[in-house]
Amino acid sequence: MTRRIPTRQLWTDGPVVGAIGLGCMGMTWAYSDDTDAEHPDRVIGRALDLGVTFLDTADMYGPHTNEEVVGKAIAGRRDEVLLATKGGNVVTGVAGDTSRPVVQNGRPEHLRQAIDASLRRLGVDHVDLYYLHRPDPDVPVEDSIGAMADMVTAGKTRAIGVSEFSLDQLDRAQAVHPIKAVQSELSLWTRDHLTTSLAWCARNDAAFVPFSPLGRGFLTGRYRDTTFTAGDFRGRLPRFQAANRAANLAIVDAVETVAARHGATAGQVALAWTLAQGDHVVPIPGTRRRTRLEENAAAAELHLTPEDLADLDALPAAAGTRY
Repeated sequence: MTRRIPTRQLWTDGPVVGAIGLGCMGMTWAYSDDTDAEHPDRVIGRALDLGVTFLDTADMYGPHTNEEVVGKAIAGRRDEVLLATKGGNVVTGVAGDTSRPVVQNGRPEHLRQAIDASLRRLGVDHVDLYYLHRPDPDVPVEDSIGAMADMVTAGKTRAIGVSEFSLDQLDRAQAVHPIKAVQSELSLWTRDHLTTSLAWCARNDAAFVPFSPLGRGFLTGRYRDTTFTAGDFRGRLPRFQAANRAANLAIVDAVETVAARHGATAGQVALAWTLAQGDHVVPIPGTRRRTRLEENAAAAELHLTPEDLADLDALPAAAGTRY
């Protein structure tokens, strides 16, 4: 029998999920072709076998194709999955252009259409968690969240969440309907949210869901001198540019030093650090390979010492902005 990873409860009386989730974005969006990539059915099926049950997708990934891929992969296993998707980001420009801009659309009428389309692509009658992918600067938060609250009433989603909200926006959203999950970037090279939205979640009985907990792969040490293809958006990110990359390798070196103490990988240490930030934290690293999935899942059982955590907390900020 396959050993399943430890679990966490997302909020009081909320669903129980594997302590490590799976971000599905990279299966169809943003990253370059991987000759070792496996069919998503195999990766997602293995994830469920391991107890990695929190699956994260969005309508903009692809766009749209990611939800179709996830829906096919969970067919017949829907009751094993905490299924989350997002709406409110719209990909514009010419199809096939990997640099196509994304705009926010948080209008209630758009979100109502978006969730119905997501449910069709996923092949389900409801999702467990529906996020507003980003706040729309032209639409009051209250209007967007009000529409999402109606989705709960209609049974289209069991709970709602938000992504990359400020504290003021979180408070305004919470006044309309309980926000049960906040998704924002958190990793050893992006620690901005430790005292803001992560703390907000602890106060408000919500899950904090870190995306890119491996620094888009950089914290694993596998991208020391990689040149990304034109189809990989990391090639345009400031932290991966030559001068910044050289400075940021010091962070990777320190993570690998901690990993050596435990016979673990740098990626596992990076994930264990995110888990150590609170029992309400469930990171969602992505992968297209079962071997990496298994490596990530094993991080749920890696216990960092106070010395480890002190060394990691003392790391310098990353060189370069996120985007």
